[in-house]
Amino acid sequence: MATAEQGAGRDTVDEAPGTAGVRPATEPAAGADPDGRAENGDPEAGRPAAGGTAVGKPALGDSATGRAPADAGHGGGAVAEPGGAGSGPPVPPRRGLLADASLSAVLAGLITVVVSCSGPLLVVLAAAAAGRLTDAQTASWVWAACVGSGVTCAVLSWWTRMPVITAFSTPGAAVLVGSLGDYTYPEAVGAFLVSGVLMALTGLTGVFGQIMRRVPPGIVAAMLAGVLFSFGVDLFAALDGAPLPVLAALATYLAVKQRSPRYAVAGALAAAVLATAVAPGLHAPSVAVGLTLPVFTAPEFTVSAVVGLAVPLAVVTMASQNAPGLGVLAACGYRPNDRLLITATGLASTALAPLGGHAVNLAAITAAISTGEESHRDPDRRYVAGLACGVFYLLAGVGGAALVGLFAVLPPQLIAVIAGVALLATFSSSLAQAVADERGRDAAVVTFLTTASGVTLGGVGSACWGLVLGLVTHLALNARRDRGDRGVRRDRRDRGRAARREREKAV
Repeated sequence: MATAEQGAGRDTVDEAPGTAGVRPATEPAAGADPDGRAENGDPEAGRPAAGGTAVGKPALGDSATGRAPADAGHGGGAVAEPGGAGSGPPVPPRRGLLADASLSAVLAGLITVVVSCSGPLLVVLAAAAAGRLTDAQTASWVWAACVGSGVTCAVLSWWTRMPVITAFSTPGAAVLVGSLGDYTYPEAVGAFLVSGVLMALTGLTGVFGQIMRRVPPGIVAAMLAGVLFSFGVDLFAALDGAPLPVLAALATYLAVKQRSPRYAVAGALAAAVLATAVAPGLHAPSVAVGLTLPVFTAPEFTVSAVVGLAVPLAVVTMASQNAPGLGVLAACGYRPNDRLLITATGLASTALAPLGGHAVNLAAITAAISTGEESHRDPDRRYVAGLACGVFYLLAGVGGAALVGLFAVLPPQLIAVIAGVALLATFSSSLAQAVADERGRDAAVVTFLTTASGVTLGGVGSACWGLVLGLVTHLALNARRDRGDRGVRRDRRDRGRAARREREKAV
């Protein structure tokens, strides 16, 4: 299955110690040259399809830095072997930010922040209310969540040249809604800090990425499709309460996509906002404008808070956010360096814990807005959406108090329309990839249905349970077939060796 090399964001395959060579990071694509190498006359081999989704097994990088060699550029093709042997076409020079920037990518970043700061922010506010936080502490929590997401988005996207979208843990905040009131706020801050350390150590070991690399690609794509399913349903469910914005957004989306697909989502966003603005009964909210300053709280460490808050928060964030987040990037043809990304977000969570930040993690749902074709047709230029997302997150954090008041009164139908239209293309491509392999179709369907159900067991969300049940189904249905395939390959190998020995004797 094909995996994409995303310019400077491409991962190199780990070599043995002392080995200087770098192997190509692609595998044969369906219908491509059997060798799957760009140097065989096809510089686009192994690149994502036009929709930004590679039809093949998503490979998660595990190199030490997550960056390509210094001479790697944004262009397609395999990385050249040393000495020029078997080298492909020249790699084009690395472009600058201004050359890569586009309106569609910036708007994708803006939509990502709007969606992240609507429903998920309300969960954070509910957790703050459950913990009886003051207004200053609540605003500091919002500041830490947005600033942490903004810094990690911008830095990681620039460093890896991939659209790395991070966010504050919504499932983690949901866990805190029911348990934060049992502890003092300093104890909760201590638990946030311990949780960040646990996530950083998990990422540093690389164990999490090794597990994710063994998940079949159809199951990963089905998990992503299941995560996005509710957004597609909510788009059309909004017809009951706000038919004008929905119809205006859909009509504009279809009309613009025929002529300029890159700006289809931007046109739909503008149409939805205008239609909502002219709808009767909408009143502009009065929002207090001012800078938000973080409030430092000295952490207190207790066994009960570590067991009751830190461990559940770390487990839920890794299972329900980081695992799908890696899957989204892989399903869109990128090779995310799991050690770099998870360690960086864990360290950010640790640093921001005394200011109220509960967890920063890889985004799953909102990441699909910035990683798909609607962000930019060229996968190597979608990192601009991650940079823009980081900037808008920082602006939201600075005005945290105003943001709380704004999203509390924003029409929910508008958010549903914006998110649903922005995720249409990603949902369709993920669903197509999920059922493309007939052998893994049953497992993909189980994954999709479990994830789309929204079930939560033991504080762990449906995305994680979709992966688990999909893997169980895959193993149950294919274990015997895999053993048979291995036996056939072993017999062929034995016959080949016997034939070679006979030829050697004859010579």
